[in-house]
Amino acid sequence: MIIDIPENSDFSIHNIPFGIFSTQDRSPRIGVAIGAHILDLAAVAELDVFDFNTALLEKDTLNDFISLGKEITTRVRKKIQYWLKDDESVLAGKPELFVKQSEAQMHMPVSIGDYTDFYSSMEHATNVGKMFRDPENALLPNWKHIPVGYHGRASSIVVSGVPIHRPKGQTMPKGTETPVFGPTKRLDFELEMGFICGKETSMGESISTKEAEDYIFGLVLFNDWSARDIQKWEYVPLGPFLAKNFASSISPWVVPLEALEPFKLAGPKQEPEVLPYLQFEGNKNYDINLEVIITPEKGEKTTVCFSNFKHMYWNMLQQLAHHTVNGCNINIGDIMASGTISGMEENSFGSMLELSWGGTKPIKLNDGSERKFIEDGDTVTLKGYAKKDDIRVGFGEVTTKVLPAK
Repeated sequence: MIIDIPENSDFSIHNIPFGIFSTQDRSPRIGVAIGAHILDLAAVAELDVFDFNTALLEKDTLNDFISLGKEITTRVRKKIQYWLKDDESVLAGKPELFVKQSEAQMHMPVSIGDYTDFYSSMEHATNVGKMFRDPENALLPNWKHIPVGYHGRASSIVVSGVPIHRPKGQTMPKGTETPVFGPTKRLDFELEMGFICGKETSMGESISTKEAEDYIFGLVLFNDWSARDIQKWEYVPLGPFLAKNFASSISPWVVPLEALEPFKLAGPKQEPEVLPYLQFEGNKNYDINLEVIITPEKGEKTTVCFSNFKHMYWNMLQQLAHHTVNGCNINIGDIMASGTISGMEENSFGSMLELSWGGTKPIKLNDGSERKFIEDGDTVTLKGYAKKDDIRVGFGEVTTKVLPAK
């Protein structure tokens, strides 16, 4: 191996995720994570080993690279894997091609034109329905027939490490007859995965579930921040607005869909049978372990949630097929988020709304403090990895600190 890879590294030889990084002497450019290092692809291109326009490797987003298509991007990934394993490859004896991740700054991996958030975990939808609607009929009548979603705000998606401010808005506190204005008192994280579109379509064109994998370049961790009190007051009749559009956070490394192939498995059985355009063949869910950590300012970190991407009722292929079945066009770099990922056990619920059951069951942190929702100064970290036998593919993390409202 050309470079040492720490045991249990998220960025093993089986992964090779793409991202945008910079250092004091390197402008933002494309690299791949390998162990604790980054392989600078713009520098590798100077060895004249690629058969495409390598100027795009010096771009500050992945969009143009992704636009080359999977025939090329997958070939680049496989070449890198081969070179890293060959002690006499073009990478051998060239330490200048590698940068320590600890010495690099990560940037937004893609320019996101549009963002859609789905609502695809039955456990999450059931929990929310029990709290806000009817404990006996928690799911709305359409939920098992369509992958419910809404269009979010792309401009306020930020990369890991960028802090966010507590949002303000209208709420309707219990016992009052008129709304009040002020900072949210119920700031929440949502544990999600997001997939990045790798091909574009024209208006009027639809993507079938059979084609959908070709349109998914890769996945990231996604934290869809939510202001629950603002959301409760505004969501009828048109759904989330100010409660969601103030911020979302993503991890900087995009894990190619192909790297996750070993971790495919069957999803939950869908009953009643879905309409033909949502039907698919084979195993299309992914066994990806997820966790959420809360670290108070000057406090001790606490893992508050362990979940798994395999719990999703609606898979990514169905989400993309439904999104485009009406002819809605998609573009390279568009991101589609899964919706909150919750399991059946209480410690697998993917939001504070569920973990504290609407604030009625405070979560005790390791430093003795309690949380019903996220407080100013808290740092929330999402982590994720897939592991099978000796193959490990991870996503790193998305970490965000909450600052007071401006």
